[in-house]
Amino acid sequence: MKILGISGGLELPHEEGFTSLNLKTDTIHDSAAVLIVDGQVVAAYEEERLNRIKHSGKFPVQAIRRCLEIGGIRLDEVDRIIFYCAESHLKFETIGHRQRYRDYPYTDPKAFLAELLGRYFQVGLSKDQVVLEDHHHCHAASAYYMSGFDEALIVTIDGASPEGNAGLILSAKGGSLKSLGSISNGDSVGSFYDVVIEFLGYTTHDEYKVMGLAPYGNPATFRRLFKKAFTLLPEGKYRLNQGWYYVLMESFEPRLKGEPFTQEHKDIAAALQETLEIVVMHILEHYQQATGHKKLCMAGGVAHNCTMNGKILYAGLFDEVFIQPAAHDAGNALGGALIASRKVAPQVQTETLRHLYWGTAIQSEDGVLQTLQQWERFVSYRKTDHVVEDAAKLIAGGAVIGWVQGRSEFGPRALGNRSILADPRPAENKRIINSMVKKREGYRPFAPSILEEYVADYYVLPQTKAPYSYMNFVLKTQEDKQELLGAVTHVDGTARIQTVSRETNEKYWRLIDEFRKLTDVPVLLNTSFNNNAEPIVDSIEDAIVSFLTTNINTLIIGDYIIDKKPVSKEEFLHFVPRRPDSSELKMAIGYTAEGYTHKAYEIRLHFRDKYKTALSEEVFKLLEQSDGKKTVAELLELTGSGTKAEVDIIDEIIDLWSLRLISLRPYESVAVATV
Repeated sequence: MKILGISGGLELPHEEGFTSLNLKTDTIHDSAAVLIVDGQVVAAYEEERLNRIKHSGKFPVQAIRRCLEIGGIRLDEVDRIIFYCAESHLKFETIGHRQRYRDYPYTDPKAFLAELLGRYFQVGLSKDQVVLEDHHHCHAASAYYMSGFDEALIVTIDGASPEGNAGLILSAKGGSLKSLGSISNGDSVGSFYDVVIEFLGYTTHDEYKVMGLAPYGNPATFRRLFKKAFTLLPEGKYRLNQGWYYVLMESFEPRLKGEPFTQEHKDIAAALQETLEIVVMHILEHYQQATGHKKLCMAGGVAHNCTMNGKILYAGLFDEVFIQPAAHDAGNALGGALIASRKVAPQVQTETLRHLYWGTAIQSEDGVLQTLQQWERFVSYRKTDHVVEDAAKLIAGGAVIGWVQGRSEFGPRALGNRSILADPRPAENKRIINSMVKKREGYRPFAPSILEEYVADYYVLPQTKAPYSYMNFVLKTQEDKQELLGAVTHVDGTARIQTVSRETNEKYWRLIDEFRKLTDVPVLLNTSFNNNAEPIVDSIEDAIVSFLTTNINTLIIGDYIIDKKPVSKEEFLHFVPRRPDSSELKMAIGYTAEGYTHKAYEIRLHFRDKYKTALSEEVFKLLEQSDGKKTVAELLELTGSGTKAEVDIIDEIIDLWSLRLISLRPYESVAVATV
């Protein structure tokens, strides 16, 4: 039985303005597709890994295609297609002039989805193949059916859902789920968290940054103020004070993005984190006592708050806790597919989650070599028969490396197959990597990957059991190890750990073990392989591009060790630029303060205003003529350089490339692709 789960919006890559799910378009995020065959996950992808737009909410056409390729099937061979929204809340609207993108007469959502998918993938689909499932039931199923538990309390919490719930509480037994309560969108602690972080210069999807800032603050400073934001009620219920937002506005001057953090900002973050933990623990304490369940499953975006998850473990309310690692909306594609799989073939049991390596594997050694040859202007490389040993020596010697092996991970964490790795000991490494690779705030911590055999020697394990393989929990570092692990120990003596098993990722396990033999430390600093503007890399070419646009010392793909060549800017004339399908060039005509006509140019992506930047007129014209075949040199000859120097045009193109607003490929790779 073949089941395809889908989450995300309904806009195709080139579209903007088509809304659905009773929500604003920009609140739809983290599109994904998951393929389950006979109860087992065969492939899973977030759309962002393929269209290279963080948190992309586009209809996951590339993710669907990749899952089908991995599964070796066509779309019309799928028995059920599951979409993560209840049918009663899936509505179609168009906005103003953008109606030209869609002119469908459908009032039946299933018929609409069948037609959309069938037309895009050029197959015939029936609406009877399409199933729509409640948003939070998908969250719940993604956690429970992957946990391996028979009986459990299930709690899902996120920002909002089209059905009106920001959370559900359920009791599970023997594969059946019984609803115990819900959290309305109006009382969403996820949305509350988002509102407060705006005062700290952040926005949606930056929650983890504030979680990392909180340990620098004192929650007691603003505890009384934050207690006015909520009221705890009997039976695990609570209410948020909807007018408290105005109290916050009167109490603080918002921090503007880029401004330094004051102690007040840190104290706000600490009080916010404490408030979240108080409310969630209030829910868990009541329902644990009411149900007697000793096992807990959680999903929904709030379940990505690793600090909160660690507090749940140390509280000792449950014997076991399972947090679904892709707890955000991408995980609903998984949950929806699991629900359908259980319904269609109840006799087929889902395997307990063992790993998340569900993406595409890197190519064979010949395939890696072929790609590297196309980038020979920019990189040198050599193949080694001892890649694990050589990589361990590089890291022990102080190098920061990109490590690309095997199948890519599903979810928001790099778990050793698409990772940036470094020595976890020097505290200075945290600052170095934050500035040279991530280009992000220096306070933010990095995660340790530790061999599972040594975890109790380095971290204080709570009595409550949990899988530590997915960076879901913040644990206390043993006091005698905190100074030793300076780069991966946070200011409060904690770490968001990942244990590594030889059974599930032998090559990564061996790398850490080789580092242990050299240093007597069975730990590596592990962070996702990407810069601050892009999702985690997926393909070999993604890795090369990220390597070239960051200051990573060495890149290792398969058995190849890769270094950068010094190149002149003239080499970039041989690149072929291409705009993403989801981009648009814009020209606006306005006036200067003196009353003169002024033209402004920009490139933007169809997902949130932060994915845009201003252009010079010369680069605007060059990109206007780009077709994915002509080189920069050819486009300059076609459009002319105007008043801007050629070297400045190249600099601007490189900046756009670093921001992932355009792609650049060597002419050689384009020529190979078109043969």
